[in-house]
Amino acid sequence: MVERADSGAVAAETSVVPGVGKRRRGWVIAGVAVVLGGVLGFHRLVPNWPGRVGSLLESFLPWGGVLVVVLLVVALVRRSAVALVALLLPVGVWVDTFGGLLLPGEEGGGRELVVVQHNVSDENRDPAGTARALADSGADLVALEELVDPQLAAYEKALAADYPHHVVRGTVGLWSKHPLSGEQVVDIKPRSIEEGWSRGVRAVVRSPYGDVAAYVAHLPSVRVGVGGLASQRRDESAALLGRAIAGESVEPVILLGDLNGVVEDRGLRPLTSQLAFAESGFAFSFPAAFPLARIDQVMARSATVGHIRTLAATGSDHLPVVARVALE
Repeated sequence: MVERADSGAVAAETSVVPGVGKRRRGWVIAGVAVVLGGVLGFHRLVPNWPGRVGSLLESFLPWGGVLVVVLLVVALVRRSAVALVALLLPVGVWVDTFGGLLLPGEEGGGRELVVVQHNVSDENRDPAGTARALADSGADLVALEELVDPQLAAYEKALAADYPHHVVRGTVGLWSKHPLSGEQVVDIKPRSIEEGWSRGVRAVVRSPYGDVAAYVAHLPSVRVGVGGLASQRRDESAALLGRAIAGESVEPVILLGDLNGVVEDRGLRPLTSQLAFAESGFAFSFPAAFPLARIDQVMARSATVGHIRTLAATGSDHLPVVARVALE
């Protein structure tokens, strides 16, 4: 009789424990969902030390949507009502933050310029083919970075027919269908970089709709290592560029460039705080083989950047991005 009582107790115990485990797992999923929603909604509160962890998080913030989907699948498999309810938080935050980028862009209006931004790579083996692909976009302005000899001559030759006006300073350049004036170097060199480093240029575009100040920039690269995100030089360069644009007297202003950062990255705040960026389109541009982030940017002031998208791969490790900029 004792043995039967014990076996009954064991059976009762095993019949209860699985249910408890499922409920606990449901609450764990719910907790993770709440934390994820908090991170997505309040990422600015994440400290940037050590290793600039805040900027690193913001660099991949849109991919939080993938984590939401994973949690949703797990919650459905577990049939956890509490987890499903908790998931409403990160879903709502993600949709509020990034949902608009999924919408199609508005039809182009009359007062607009089509612009292309592309880091062509200093190791590009087909500069002429790359140039033809960019010209085929029909853009009014084409901004290029990592222009080096002897590839520079190939770009100048291939783009000459469609873009009779251009300026190159250092390793960045701007090609335009409309006349240019006021060409000058924009000094965005961090103090720790040797002389001779030049990655900023400014020119006034004599567009059919009036003068437009156009900036082309290539901010220093960032690296992810054991110590976190190394972005000090990039951040310093962004501050210098932001200061130059803040003092610009010509309106509207268009900034095109490889900024080595996404618009959510706090390191680009000197720029994103005063310039508008794309209202729709993710346009992940780097790396070209498997794009994870858009670090090639189109921003503007006294103008609206509409839908942004990528073009087909060229000989670069970046994808070109094209956008319509409506002038106010």
